[in-house]
Amino acid sequence: MGIEKNKIIIPIEGISKIKGGMFMNPSLAVLINVIIMLALIIFLINLRKKGVSFTVRVLLALVIAIVFGAALQLIYGSGSEVITRSNAWFSVVGTGYVRLLRMIVTPLIFVAIINAIISQESKNLGKMALYILAVLLITTAISALVGAVVAKGFNLTSEGLVAGEREMQASESLEQRLEDFRSRPIQQQLIEIVPLNPFAALAGQGNNATLSVVFFAAVVALATIGIKRTKPESAEHFVKIIKTLHDLVMRMVTMILRLTPYGILALMTSVVSTSNYSEILRLIQFVIASYVALAIMFVIHLIILALFGLNPINYVRKSGAVFMFAFTSRSSAGTLPLNINNQVRNLGVSEGHANLSASLGVSIGQNGCAGIYPAMLAVMIAPTLGINPMDPVFLIKLIIITALASFGIAGVGGGATFAALTVLSAMGMPVGLVGLLIAIEPLIDMGRTLLNVSGAMLSGIISSKLMNEFDENVYNDKVVKEV
Repeated sequence: MGIEKNKIIIPIEGISKIKGGMFMNPSLAVLINVIIMLALIIFLINLRKKGVSFTVRVLLALVIAIVFGAALQLIYGSGSEVITRSNAWFSVVGTGYVRLLRMIVTPLIFVAIINAIISQESKNLGKMALYILAVLLITTAISALVGAVVAKGFNLTSEGLVAGEREMQASESLEQRLEDFRSRPIQQQLIEIVPLNPFAALAGQGNNATLSVVFFAAVVALATIGIKRTKPESAEHFVKIIKTLHDLVMRMVTMILRLTPYGILALMTSVVSTSNYSEILRLIQFVIASYVALAIMFVIHLIILALFGLNPINYVRKSGAVFMFAFTSRSSAGTLPLNINNQVRNLGVSEGHANLSASLGVSIGQNGCAGIYPAMLAVMIAPTLGINPMDPVFLIKLIIITALASFGIAGVGGGATFAALTVLSAMGMPVGLVGLLIAIEPLIDMGRTLLNVSGAMLSGIISSKLMNEFDENVYNDKVVKEV
């Protein structure tokens, strides 16, 4: 098919219309977009050579990505083939960076936990773990209360939500996941933390792979401490190996973290260029309420720091790059290397507390995904079941269940969905609402992940300070140490 003009046939196949009346071959448009992305990366590289700080480069990458992603959607239109193909190339940088981080997560957790325990000599290990877990669970309980109150304040309800075809399919899938969950009682889930095959857990297999790795590392470390009395030479040799591996892994972490500005640039460009703004507008009230709740809980984190005599501004200023990556990547697990690095180098947390708090925070006590989100959904559903969501008995039950259900939530995108299934099921509520909100999941998940990571860092700071292993001079230092 073509257009005849002055006896010249202009083929329409292989031509893409760009808003504004221009026509362009999709392959050429993709090539131009890729060239622009490469130019932006080179620009950020040059800024590094000029000595521009890491935090500034990360923030600049985020702003540029938002502008570039919005421009792509404005020019080519939502769902355009050009955007899809361009993002496929951008993912070489963005997804590649996230995969590098996730590649190092398991070795980092394994080596860091062993190193932390053998350094503690087990004398304060139990107290350290107790403090970290206490902070994670208490803040999750507070998050649930905040989510419930905000949902009620915005008068959010599940009534009137119309399910589209995609949402209906998601709801059916979630109902199946709920049946799978019900077949695994809480006792079984706790038992599954003990790995049948530790190497499978190290490979990421199993429902609680992260916690299984932490458990196995703890057993190895305790065994090492145990043989110090009977076979000191073997213990000393193994300790040297672990410390060498720890230094090696941390060097790998540093190498990968230096790619953060480029990863954020590619990731955020993809997010903005593919966001379905019509769906966001349809559920805008829930989006706004979610971010209000997340903001309130983040302020509570800052208040907790202030109550312990620490300057909240320093915390925000020094953790900015970590927060931005968490927001962009939507992965608490992927942010773990940045989390540990920032706690030790910029926040004055001892290595043991930083390693354990960041590792446990990936799967336990996620304030955003496992706290605020499930509580908001429960409050939205309650009126349809004839329940007053502000009834003290209902709220207490919701807070307790939410805190306990936060164990084992996966530290990757989608963990909040499983948390919501767990809480709603335990409360005896239908889970279909989780599927109805699937269209805005990515947008809300960015803020939730940021809050999750903040909660993990907060637990490291508080536990380290309570045990007098906190370097306040590092925390108060005005200089943000580069990776």
